[in-house]
Amino acid sequence: MYTLKKSLGQHFLREKAVCENITQVLMEEPFDRLLEVGPGGGALTRYLLNIPNIEFKAVEIDREKVAFLSATFPQLKQALIEDSILDISSPFTSPFTLVGNFPYNISTQIVFRVLEWRSSIERMIGMFQKEVAQRICAGPGSKDYGILSVLSQAYFETSYRFDVRPECFDPPPKVMSGVIVMKNIGNPYGIRDHEKFVRLVKAAFGQRRKQLRNPLKPYFDPSMLQSAIFSKRAEQLSVADFVMLLNDMK
Repeated sequence: MYTLKKSLGQHFLREKAVCENITQVLMEEPFDRLLEVGPGGGALTRYLLNIPNIEFKAVEIDREKVAFLSATFPQLKQALIEDSILDISSPFTSPFTLVGNFPYNISTQIVFRVLEWRSSIERMIGMFQKEVAQRICAGPGSKDYGILSVLSQAYFETSYRFDVRPECFDPPPKVMSGVIVMKNIGNPYGIRDHEKFVRLVKAAFGQRRKQLRNPLKPYFDPSMLQSAIFSKRAEQLSVADFVMLLNDMK
């Protein structure tokens, strides 16, 4: 068997119905390559290995879990990557789908990794702490709308699918979880400099209660700051609004 490691934020999924629901969402669209992030005890992996005619890989940082998975699923041995999703290179040379029950302590970083790999990831089906899942999918004007919302929705269509109760895990977390889908939509807003876009959005939400002319003062000429849009707060701007600002940045 295996042990739970709190240092890795491990909460292992044990509810079959949740695994079936995730697999059902995953199968809504065809794909040829699949990466599972953090298979842990293999509850979801068991279902993923039954998907026919795909190339499957799984990345797991915990050596003990890698040994357990290799022994439990012999067909998985050559497909296991013993490392962190945050440290590996893209595991496929062609577009792929990503799925996982993500550790809460690195879930935001995983979203940024998905954004980094946006030219390769067709879809992401992920389980997050519900609060984080809601932020990724939130729209302008919502209290949940923020950095993750804007950056994710610039390149992906996001949808919140279903809640997952704490008792579906071992050990049960102290919070609800939620499963979301991020579907790649390319670069519909024509963002030319992603890193500059990230800096803009982070700066805008760094002082989210203030009018934009305060946090964004260093990035625009004084004459620009008199525009009406700078009287708004970050949470009032759509993705298109942020891209418009990006095109006027110094």
